[in-house]
Amino acid sequence: MDRKEFLNKIGFGAAFALTATCLGSCKKEATTPSGPVDFTINLNDAANAALATTGGYVITNAVVIAKTANGYAAATVICSHEGKQQITYRSNSNQWYCTAHGATFNLNGTGVNGNASNGLTIYNTALTGNTLRIYS
Repeated sequence: MDRKEFLNKIGFGAAFALTATCLGSCKKEATTPSGPVDFTINLNDAANAALATTGGYVITNAVVIAKTANGYAAATVICSHEGKQQITYRSNSNQWYCTAHGATFNLNGTGVNGNASNGLTIYNTALTGNTLRIYS
């Protein structure tokens, strides 16, 4: 076997190995919670203390809940870009943000950059006393 033939064989093998690895590791996770969302949280619970301050957020039941300047907002924690469960709230821009790939969404779930073109699932919120309901 000459050098060119050897390099061709190595090249094809390396390309196959890289492709197989990427395809196997880049599979999507679930893109929405299973079934409809309908739960309540007590804003007085210590676990929800971040919601006492505008800009704070908590993640529970696969939902990110944020206290915005206009009240409460809720979105799925699962990013539509690659299904990563890494959506957070950015108070400085008043947007949802995926820490995995930089996808950014407005509070209505509309994508504002290329990684967010599929949008984000948004949920309704209703406040009664110290109980916040999050529902589909």
